[in-house]
Amino acid sequence: MVASPPRFFVDVGSPYAWLAAERVEAVVGEVIWEPILLGAIFAARGFGSWSLTEARAEGIEEVERRGVAYGLGPVRWPEPWPGNTLLAMRAAVAADALGAGRAFLLAALRLGFVHGRDLSDPAAVVDAASTAGIEGSELLAAASTPAVKAALRERTDAAIALGVQGVPTVLVGREPFWGDDRLEDAARALRV
Repeated sequence: MVASPPRFFVDVGSPYAWLAAERVEAVVGEVIWEPILLGAIFAARGFGSWSLTEARAEGIEEVERRGVAYGLGPVRWPEPWPGNTLLAMRAAVAADALGAGRAFLLAALRLGFVHGRDLSDPAAVVDAASTAGIEGSELLAAASTPAVKAALRERTDAAIALGVQGVPTVLVGREPFWGDDRLEDAARALRV
């Protein structure tokens, strides 16, 4: 058995992260929610998102199919998608420091993929904060501080060093399970 809870790495711009976030605790159990910047992971890997390739339509179809299969209903894609989620991810780090990281991340993911909100819009970040029980303007102010900006970079660099290649990833001990379709594998690894 693994001594500490698994870590769940998330970026609110990823529809697969939303799919996993909606069921990670039911499948894996208690996890530590970790906001990281997917764009920095893309840069470290040397290639980017499937959403910017010829596989875009197929990927969108897959996300929509899984959303229905998981009972989450139809996906409402934000416009534009993918968008710039840097502000939202900085806000997630600030929310985490307040003990509301999980609530903020889940609220932001739902705003993005259930309600189709553009998370580059500060008003959407404020709405996610409100849903998470945080004062929105204070969270926006905290998200723009050098300490929060540095913390997001440090978290992302640490995730890369741990073998995180994308989101969602569940890290069980030292073993990363990357993908919405790997939650069950992560759960099995916990029982070993």
